[in-house]
Amino acid sequence: MTGPYDRRTAVLIVGGGITGLSAALFLTRLGVRPMLVERHPSTAITPQARAFNPRSMEIYRAAGLEEEIRGRQSILAGLPEMIGADTLAGRERFRVDLLAHVRPPAAVSPADWAMIDQDELERVVRAHAEGGGAEVCFGTELVSFDADDDGVTAVVRDLATGAARRVRADYLVAADGHRAGVRDRLGIGADRPGPTTDVSYFVFDADLSAVLRGRRFLLAYLDRPAPGTVLVPLRTYGRWMLGVPAHPEQPQGDFSDERCAELARLATGVADLDVTLVPPVPGRPGTVSRSTIGGWIAHRFRAGRVFFAGDAAHVVPPAGSYGANTGIADAHNLAWKLAAVLAGRAGQALLDTYERERLPVARLTLETATRHLAGRRTGGDVTGVDDVTMIFGYRYDSAAIIPETPAFETPAFETPAFAVPAEDPRAPSGRPGLRAPHVWLERAGTRLSTLDLFTGAFTLLTGPDGGEWAAAAAREAGLDVHRIGAGLRDPEDRFPGAYGITKTGAVLVRPDGFVAWRARELPALPGRLLRDVLTRLLGLDTAPPDRPVLPAWPGPPPPR
Repeated sequence: MTGPYDRRTAVLIVGGGITGLSAALFLTRLGVRPMLVERHPSTAITPQARAFNPRSMEIYRAAGLEEEIRGRQSILAGLPEMIGADTLAGRERFRVDLLAHVRPPAAVSPADWAMIDQDELERVVRAHAEGGGAEVCFGTELVSFDADDDGVTAVVRDLATGAARRVRADYLVAADGHRAGVRDRLGIGADRPGPTTDVSYFVFDADLSAVLRGRRFLLAYLDRPAPGTVLVPLRTYGRWMLGVPAHPEQPQGDFSDERCAELARLATGVADLDVTLVPPVPGRPGTVSRSTIGGWIAHRFRAGRVFFAGDAAHVVPPAGSYGANTGIADAHNLAWKLAAVLAGRAGQALLDTYERERLPVARLTLETATRHLAGRRTGGDVTGVDDVTMIFGYRYDSAAIIPETPAFETPAFETPAFAVPAEDPRAPSGRPGLRAPHVWLERAGTRLSTLDLFTGAFTLLTGPDGGEWAAAAAREAGLDVHRIGAGLRDPEDRFPGAYGITKTGAVLVRPDGFVAWRARELPALPGRLLRDVLTRLLGLDTAPPDRPVLPAWPGPPPPR
């Protein structure tokens, strides 16, 4: 479909939740200024996710946001506990620290969990995305779209004015949540393993000091008014959110204001509780929102020029804090690939690796979160995949990874339909396909992590005797290059072992912080080898043999 168009953009993002906003942020840091549309008038106003794992914080650390995010953590940051009881007034059945078994050792990551409500995090990410040049349009809905071989033509409408715009984009990223409107319009279905439960949520103000008995917690699982009821404290003192699952004795449609107040009294165990309902969206009618607890995985994560990310691609139960964190990782994986193709540095084949890498991880995440949900409701131990390994240790297998020969062996987490190779990050190997290991370094008296060296480009890490690698990389590929042990001190001498190379070896790390390839020792022609490796990784295998030096990797735009 040809013009005229009211707006042209490289990437149109549909959905302004944490996945869509993160995609916008990551793209701006790579020189792409996307357009984002979201039908709601603002970012989230209820907590939704409340814990963001260390891998997400590593990603935001690379974007320069970690310090700001930690400065805006929830008042509950120091008390990530969950309790279980019949009612809030009743005797506790269990009390567990949600992070006790998922905090990584200091040797695994420079980051820790961030206990920040999703609505607060979204405001931070939005501000930085807009500061980088993204056009973020809240109160704007996607009316229609038509994808062809060269791009996507979409019609978007401002809900306040009714004005419509015709937008032409090279690519569309659908981050439009669990309703997956874009994906449904394309006729792409999803697998829905296991049962689902409809849950209704409402927010209320009440003085619960008498039944709290001095307790503070992140969430409470209660048996009344129905097993699986969840009570969540919000940032405003005395404000709560109650989630009530469907139950044969409580039809989902019966949620008048009077009934909501009664449900709050049943859950808290305070028969005469004074309850004031609070609209979840200021200025809009209605006090109750609904969602479905369960999980599903889309059959495909890509349809031509359209990509699906976050809840539009996969939904997992709200246990283990996997949902939003998985969406952030989707956006991080996809953004650098889109930027590379848009800059002419990579071929279209690179975009195929998004689904190849992220779909198996989504399946493993769904299985893990389902086990967590069962354990949460009883306070019991959760068996299966180790949480630290789940967060840091899964391995990608795609054309954007060059495996070693002979192929190395890693344990695989098996499910009936697939297997995801993984490695315990507490004993890293630096093998291709895995997250690049964290090692503490020193530069001019300042402590930094190897992860701080990955700022959005392909990065070559070499041993102290890797001078020839550095020269070859600068001459042939325009890479970021760092010699560990020469200018960057390795005070604990961990780098060679963690990355599996000798003093003359090198490791190539992708912009998303995953190891793409490594050479344990210096080869005869390092420059030619690097060019061949990058040509393969970036899907440029069909390029002419006299192709000039690869163009510089796209980076953040200059300060505005």
